[in-house]
Amino acid sequence: MERSHGLFSGRTRHLARHHKPSKLGLTKLVKSFEIGDKVAIVPKGNFRNIPHPRYRGKVGVVKGKRGDAYEVEIWVSKTTRRLLIVPQEHLEPVSSKKETTKEPAKVTEQVPMKQQ
Repeated sequence: MERSHGLFSGRTRHLARHHKPSKLGLTKLVKSFEIGDKVAIVPKGNFRNIPHPRYRGKVGVVKGKRGDAYEVEIWVSKTTRRLLIVPQEHLEPVSSKKETTKEPAKVTEQVPMKQQ
């Protein structure tokens, strides 16, 4: 059996396929989150310090900031929470349902039709 050459050897090659540096604008690279914001972990292969693939797509809450990275708390199971330190390049904002719900349509008065 051949020995392993590292945790991510051969696996990060395909992560960069959809995240080309030219496709990422400046606003996507320079993000800021407030404490309490919900974020999704989206690893991008063309940057260093990639979070483990197990956390890809997980949604968590920002608990603090360390340098350029953020402390993100995610639920691993029903009873277990984990605190991850994730660089800002690998985080995407998640909108809450309160912001995306539409206001109910206003009811207008119905004018009775003339009978002929």
